[in-house]
Amino acid sequence: MSGADVITLGCRLNAFESEVMRANAARAGLADTIIVNTCAVTAEAERQARQAIRRARRDRPGAKVIVTGCAAQLDPAKYAAMPEVDRVMGNEEKLDPAAYAVLGNPDGPEIQVADIMTIKETAAHLIDGFDGRARAFVQVQQGCDHRCTFCIIPFARGNNRSLAMGAIADQVRALVARGYREVVLTGVDICSYGTDLPGNPTLGHLVRRLLKAVPELDRLRLSSLDPAAMDDELFRAIAEEERLMPHLHLSLQAMDDMVLKRMKRRHSRGDAYKVAERARALRPDLVLGADLIAGFPTETQAMHDNTLAAVRDLDLVHLHVFPYSERDGTPAARMPTVDVPERKARAAELRGEGDANLARFLAASVGQTVPVLIERNAMGYSPHYAPVHLDAPIAEGTVVAARITGVRPGGLTGTPA
Repeated sequence: MSGADVITLGCRLNAFESEVMRANAARAGLADTIIVNTCAVTAEAERQARQAIRRARRDRPGAKVIVTGCAAQLDPAKYAAMPEVDRVMGNEEKLDPAAYAVLGNPDGPEIQVADIMTIKETAAHLIDGFDGRARAFVQVQQGCDHRCTFCIIPFARGNNRSLAMGAIADQVRALVARGYREVVLTGVDICSYGTDLPGNPTLGHLVRRLLKAVPELDRLRLSSLDPAAMDDELFRAIAEEERLMPHLHLSLQAMDDMVLKRMKRRHSRGDAYKVAERARALRPDLVLGADLIAGFPTETQAMHDNTLAAVRDLDLVHLHVFPYSERDGTPAARMPTVDVPERKARAAELRGEGDANLARFLAASVGQTVPVLIERNAMGYSPHYAPVHLDAPIAEGTVVAARITGVRPGGLTGTPA
């Protein structure tokens, strides 16, 4: 009989939480169990969650199937009603060791889901690491206080709750001691870090103090950043902290002012341009990525063209583009829609522009020597988050100087210098 397997869907925060869940399940002695950690960011994400649940039952018919994550938090009864599902846990419960002891009790409740909006604090969770990776994600906050019209996640994650700096430093120190060379700070809305803590420290304060507290950490990255909330200390860190990687990923979603207003975003097109220009002035080699939604309700061709032009103007290299997907319970789902084929066509156009930017960036990298953190199979990432495939075997977790020799689809080739 095997132990508990965790299937992770969705974001980097879910990846971190799955490691916590795996440890909790092992401590509770759960056997022959599959835990599906779901995502609910779009209707498509929920479809994939249901598909993963059915596949888990089909592949291991004798195992207990437990469903958790954002989709389970939002509609626990729907998932409990699936014939493949034995138990449902909420986002708070999945991180609570005590909840796992209840899972082992055949008379325990079918659904363990609290009202996430009543949760005021987030506990620190020390994990040993991530299987097969040289970098690890570390949670710095939970939840979101904003209400973008397309997003259901605040109702699955609750309000903003930050972890104390000391607890974050302890986690990073423990991961570095286990051989991890790079850490990615993650959360639902990391630019809101500290607004609920004494003294209101910012994300920038956290970055600078963390790098000072853990000098043995080689590389630090940040997950998606809200351009409306990047603080002065963060820009100072961009300028002065070499161990903060020169790659920022911005949560833009659109680059037309009317669309941004209807999305209830807190930045304008001009604000995003100013953020990009300020960051690049401080660190000229910086590369930018962005999240973008194509075909948001009421988006006209001209509005889409504004976003497309911004991808070119800002030279956005790493794009995450999503055709808009209706999400029940959100204001945007009640707005006049763009036809689905048009959403997909606009998404493809945005991706094409991003691919062209990436191709130019990769071509310009040939001949350079860059430090590459090897993750697996002689493949790793440069500081600018470009995949580099080396022509010689290198131990996982090694940072090696690599001379870039060529370009391959979506990445680079290189040889140890």
